[in-house]
Amino acid sequence: MNTRDSSNGYEALAHEFITSRQQSTIGASTVKRWAAALAPGSTIIDLACGPGIPITQTLIDTGHDVYAVDASPSMVRAFRTRFPLVPVACEAIQDSTLFNRVFDAAVAWGLMFLLPADLQPVVLRRVSSALRPGGRFLFTAPWQIGTWTDLLTGRESVSLGRDKYLAELSAAGFTLVNEFDDEGENHYYDVIKS
Repeated sequence: MNTRDSSNGYEALAHEFITSRQQSTIGASTVKRWAAALAPGSTIIDLACGPGIPITQTLIDTGHDVYAVDASPSMVRAFRTRFPLVPVACEAIQDSTLFNRVFDAAVAWGLMFLLPADLQPVVLRRVSSALRPGGRFLFTAPWQIGTWTDLLTGRESVSLGRDKYLAELSAAGFTLVNEFDDEGENHYYDVIKS
């Protein structure tokens, strides 16, 4: 693994990813339902935002105040072009300052399993520290334990599995609210900070 590429291979393939993701609505309706249940005008951080379509756009469309982070400079440039008024940082999630603020909620769509297994608990704790008590966190990761090759980057993806995610979430101060799947068979964990 190339440890110097904090985008986990996505910077080299940014144009291809941006093109394909902007044509996809997978996850948008699920995130819309989740975001609609939050207090109006909640401040949400979109982790690994990519070009911002469709997830960031969905959060904005549901009336929330969005901040964003992505490790790929190309993704951040595309994001800034589309959303010039939304604060975005080009940082790896595990090292991000997360704008040195506290949020009402966080979303990590298609991120967690791209990280090495040892970094996933670090990110869960980092997200917890950036949320107010009662803050919600929605992220995608398979419920099964396993590794596979990411179709776009060719790099290894890792799912810790439901039991390990729930244990790490509990250790980070989260309680499970709900689990569900979307039309693309992405598995979601919806948790609340205690």
